Amino acid sequence: MDELNNTQKIGFDLGAFVGDLSFEEDSGSEDVSLEGLQQELEECESDEVVSNILCSGAKLRDYAKGVENNLRKVELDSIQIRDCDSILSQMESLLSGFQEEIGSISSDIKILQEKSMDMGLRLKNRRVAESRLAKFVEDIIVPPKMIDIIVDGEVNEDYIRTLEILSKKLKFIEMDPVVKCSKSLRDVEPELEKLRQKAISKVYDFIVQKLIALRKPKTNIQILQQSVLLKYKYIISFLKEHGKEVFMNVRAAYVDTMNKVLSAHFRAYIQALEKLQLDIAESSDLIGIETRSTGLFSIVREPMKNRSAVFALGERINILKEIDQPALIPHIAEASSIKYPYEVLFRSLHKLLMDTATSEYIFCDDFFGEESIFYEIFSGPFGVIDEQFHLVLSNCYDAIGLMLMIRVIHHHQLVMTRRRIPCLDSYLDKVNLCLWPRFKLVFDLHLSSLRNANVKTLWEDDIHPHYVMRRYAEFTASLIHLNVEYGDGQLDLNLERLRMAVDDLILKLAKLFPKPKQQIVFLINNYDMTIAVLKEAGQDGGKIQMHFEELLKSNSSFFVEELLVEHFSDLIKFVKSRASAEDSSSNPERSITVAEVEPLVKDFGSRWKMAIEMMHKDIITSFSNFLCGMEILRAALTQLLLYYTRLTDCIKKIDGASSALNKDLVSISSIMFEIRKYSKTF
Repeated sequence: MDELNNTQKIGFDLGAFVGDLSFEEDSGSEDVSLEGLQQELEECESDEVVSNILCSGAKLRDYAKGVENNLRKVELDSIQIRDCDSILSQMESLLSGFQEEIGSISSDIKILQEKSMDMGLRLKNRRVAESRLAKFVEDIIVPPKMIDIIVDGEVNEDYIRTLEILSKKLKFIEMDPVVKCSKSLRDVEPELEKLRQKAISKVYDFIVQKLIALRKPKTNIQILQQSVLLKYKYIISFLKEHGKEVFMNVRAAYVDTMNKVLSAHFRAYIQALEKLQLDIAESSDLIGIETRSTGLFSIVREPMKNRSAVFALGERINILKEIDQPALIPHIAEASSIKYPYEVLFRSLHKLLMDTATSEYIFCDDFFGEESIFYEIFSGPFGVIDEQFHLVLSNCYDAIGLMLMIRVIHHHQLVMTRRRIPCLDSYLDKVNLCLWPRFKLVFDLHLSSLRNANVKTLWEDDIHPHYVMRRYAEFTASLIHLNVEYGDGQLDLNLERLRMAVDDLILKLAKLFPKPKQQIVFLINNYDMTIAVLKEAGQDGGKIQMHFEELLKSNSSFFVEELLVEHFSDLIKFVKSRASAEDSSSNPERSITVAEVEPLVKDFGSRWKMAIEMMHKDIITSFSNFLCGMEILRAALTQLLLYYTRLTDCIKKIDGASSALNKDLVSISSIMFEIRKYSKTF
């Protein structure tokens, strides 16, 4: 627009300029005016003026043409602008119409969106309502087929599935408060209640019949539980949820049935085991008691083939090696006429109890969904077992058997722990608490029998091991062996007390022998026997074995001296008194003479071999353990060699004694040869 204004301004200025030229011709044509002007210029007389005018006219003509072209261009641009303005004006009108229509359409779209959202929400609500209504109808409706099965069907897997459906319907109308307010429930609820009562009555009769089967003789209860009752365990869940009173009746019936069945089963088993019982010890079978009698546990007394079984473990240890073996079958054992110590019957009874309790505990937890019912059932069997156990325990004087039972209970506790079955924890703890005091009581009886033993009654004129010491050794070795894996410090302390008591008793018995040599032989035999028994029980006899080894060593040294003094008293006396004296050159008054040693040399040379033979025979007859006797003989001969060597050393120091006594001296090599000859025997 600015360009158009400038162009118009130029045009106006040019028009004013041309007007000033005072053209008189018509302004109809610009070319005619210019030609007239040219002619007038040509007529001018002045050439310079004419020339200037002509030049100016040419320039003016060119300028006029340029202005004309610009005017045409401006005119055309102006025309185009006017056309554009017209078009834009039309477009503005059109767009204004469009804007109004778009505003109207946007409003319509918003309305449609709101309607669509409202319709979607209504559809969703209708679908939810339809789903809930369909579920409500499904949950509350009572199909005719379900009625037929509940009323007339047999109790089987299909019946159980129908019970589950009925249970869901009953829970549905009980838990949802909206359902209780519905009118449709008024028609359905009475029918559901009738079905509930019918189902409860029917399954109760069914379960009772199955429980009656448990009471039949020779029924395998575990098989019946696993293969039959567990298949119908949902019945118990149904009764617990929808017939609590009937459930309690079923529960009580099962508890009563199993209590009586298992009580009778264990009572019969115990009675059968009593026929297999072998008596071991009674109140008089103690370490320090001289008189012994048979009997234990039962009225009928079985004579013992080996009375040492009261104190020795022997093959009774096998019970711990075979502890996981199945329980004894009484009629098979009775047919073979085998009798067993009570701990064997004890293990068998508790093995049966463990297996039965484990099975029943798992079944009760699975079938009834509660563990407490187990303890109600087993109150009867526990009572039966306790009654018999306490009767036996109050008459039990078998300390070895009691310790074996303690170890059996310990192992059974470990078994139940590995099974992760806690139902026998309190019972086994109670049995253990009963066994330990009884063991302590019987142990103290043995201890008192040693402390209060009548020495004169026990004494026998026999240097071989005393039966009291053998009892003690076997008894101690048995308890040490049974304590190896357990390390019971209290038991070790009691064994130490027992050891002190037997030490005092054996010394008292030894003093009753008139000769010191007999006393020493008696002690050696008893100590050696005790050590041998302790070693048989195990490699590690502990402090007790070390104690007796020290006693054996010291008494063996005493015996060697006594034995040598008996046969070579003069030689030993001389060596101890004279050979240890100072050298004769420093003390002439105490010098040893040939006359002093000559009788000793001749006496030794004349009878040393015979004396050694007599020593050999004496040792063989004195010591019950040949190896121990030979060790003592070797020690005696070695000591004799030392004494004689010291004698020969003294003779070498006497002037002229060697040549005078040479024919009577026995060479050291000869004595060594004799020692080696006897050494071959051990």
